[in-house]
Amino acid sequence: MKRLLVRSTALASMLVLAACSTTSPDVVSRNEAQRLSTVVDAVVLSSRPVVVEGQQSGIGAAAGGVAGGVAGSSVGGSRDAVVVGILGAVVGGVIGNAVERSTTREDAVEILLQLKNGDRRSVVQAKGTETFNPGDAVILVTTGGRVRVTRAPAVAAPAPAAAPAPY
Repeated sequence: MKRLLVRSTALASMLVLAACSTTSPDVVSRNEAQRLSTVVDAVVLSSRPVVVEGQQSGIGAAAGGVAGGVAGSSVGGSRDAVVVGILGAVVGGVIGNAVERSTTREDAVEILLQLKNGDRRSVVQAKGTETFNPGDAVILVTTGGRVRVTRAPAVAAPAPAAAPAPY
């Protein structure tokens, strides 16, 4: 019975951790690598911190329910084990759901932008290493429907053409 509890707990932990992912603009997914992206110039109008709500896929609740049910069913005699197992599954499911929501919650930034053509856009992305201030020149990189904002690279003025050598 102890082996079953250990295996169930390990499985529940793996399922909860598998639900964790990042949306950081500093991390490019494998699907976005070596793909042509559209780049649009813009200027930051404002930025503010926001929180992206955690997901509730059901994996956390299911894993918690299994772990709680197994742990609860190992208590007491056969009649007690059924009742405590059911209560353990319910409590484990609630706790598993809360853990999933809190581990997938993410600090982010909402960036209000103005494009060169005058259109305005708002982009919410996970906090990265860059900070954005009003007036900053940025680029919007769009790949497969996903957009991220990054600082525009500094463009050096082209060198003047050299005068032809006299003969």
